Amino acid sequence: MAKATEMATDATQSDAKSTRDNPSSPRPEPQARVEEAGDARLVEQARDGDDRAFAILVARYERALIRVLVRLVRDEELARDLAQETFWKVYNRLDRFDTSRRFGPWLFRIGVNLTLDALRRHEPPAAASIDRSAADGRKAFDLPDPDPRIRAELVQEVQFILEKIPIAYRTILVLRDLEGFSSAEVAAIVGRREATVRWRLAKARDLFREHWERRHDLTRREVTHGD
Repeated sequence: MAKATEMATDATQSDAKSTRDNPSSPRPEPQARVEEAGDARLVEQARDGDDRAFAILVARYERALIRVLVRLVRDEELARDLAQETFWKVYNRLDRFDTSRRFGPWLFRIGVNLTLDALRRHEPPAAASIDRSAADGRKAFDLPDPDPRIRAELVQEVQFILEKIPIAYRTILVLRDLEGFSSAEVAAIVGRREATVRWRLAKARDLFREHWERRHDLTRREVTHGD
């Protein structure tokens, strides 16, 4: 998969060099125009053997996929391995993809299913930070606090509570509230009806709130008792 990613850069550099060496040769399609192509167009090009098109799909979705998987497995190295396996499966299943449908939910469904299988096979690894910036600069459970120590403590608290929530509900909560997918997109990713997703999301939010309040009530009692 790293090879596919690297080919986009290599191809661009090669095209640019060819044009400089031979000005009369036809100018290649600008890279920006390729990158602006829709997912369905890129899938069709990848099916025809255009590795650069698939590399662009990888670049377009890799970071978001890894963010989701890190929040499920709490281990960045494992999440990256699962993301690589996801793209490998996607590459080998491109002929099964219906280009009339959205590519993103299909990709994430494969990745989430791989991750859930991995979680069922093994005990979850040690917790890792889930702090990250979204595309618009916002962060999950963002608070306007300039102290990075408080930020780190909040992230750890959120991660600790997420680990208390069953994986079926945690997955919905991560995709909907932390990653910002719509309910319809989450339904496509997890393979459930949208009504089921909405019900599980409400349950997941309740569970998160209950664990959060219980944990902080305990902290307050400990502080009071200590005083």
